[in-house]
Amino acid sequence: MIALVFPGQGSQYIGMGKEFFDKFEFIKNLFDKGEEITNLPLKRLCFEGPFEELTQTVNLQVSLTITNIACYEVLKLELEKKDIPVSFVAGHSLGEYSALYASKVLSLEDVLLAVKERGKLMDLEGKKNSSAMYAIIDFPLNELEKLVESVEDTVVISNYNSPKQFVISGKVPAVDEIAEKAKNLGAKKVIKLKVSAGFHSPLMKEAEVAFSKILNSLNWNDPQIPFVSNITGKEERSGETIKELMKKQITSPVRWIDCVEYMYNKGVKIFVEVGPKKVLSGLISQILEGKDFKCYNVENFRDFRKFS
Repeated sequence: MIALVFPGQGSQYIGMGKEFFDKFEFIKNLFDKGEEITNLPLKRLCFEGPFEELTQTVNLQVSLTITNIACYEVLKLELEKKDIPVSFVAGHSLGEYSALYASKVLSLEDVLLAVKERGKLMDLEGKKNSSAMYAIIDFPLNELEKLVESVEDTVVISNYNSPKQFVISGKVPAVDEIAEKAKNLGAKKVIKLKVSAGFHSPLMKEAEVAFSKILNSLNWNDPQIPFVSNITGKEERSGETIKELMKKQITSPVRWIDCVEYMYNKGVKIFVEVGPKKVLSGLISQILEGKDFKCYNVENFRDFRKFS
């Protein structure tokens, strides 16, 4: 069984999607359509940058999503040609919107409009609150939970990425203090993430309320490929349920370990990362360490040939 997984923020680089854009007319059309829908210079942002402009939350969410979708469209042709079915789709945080496109829960237009607004609102929230996120590498979860509980101010574990990587999100300076303590208590690495705010935390509440109205205006369908949610860590079959979960997504933790284990336990032995870089492949390898599985990535022809 095969699962497709779509990356989120942090996977971007200048030139992402360019190989497929140069080779396929339908990918050129996809980018043209994306620019038309969002009114953003997606080709320039993805292929030329500058990087500072690409990484602004407002631009990044759409740019990364259109790149994921471009990789998916190329992969889909190959899978259909070989008559290979996809058993599950899942995305990491922002990547969930690419998964919703792949499973036909949302149309291209709805996905791109949603992520554009999501980027705007999250950016706005970041300007209101002084908040930050840190990746904590190789540090026991129970120790991290104790540290989070020990502070008065808002700090949460926002991402359960792998047994070796958790992310904390919250108000400054409390979140800085926890990161510092984790480092002193033996965390192998503590990395401050280059994001505009403390995502996946209660600090995003106002953005969630505003974004819910936008999600209500979209046309939600039941998934045609089983969709595994970051919030529940399992398959969700109803478009209506998925809509309600996506409303909570920006204030809820990303339960990536649960998502991967769920798909593996259902029989998935091949994970294909659809989009730039190999961030998720690395996390999946940590989650399923010692088990029988394969990870592929399809963002360029070299990687694509390995898979096909």
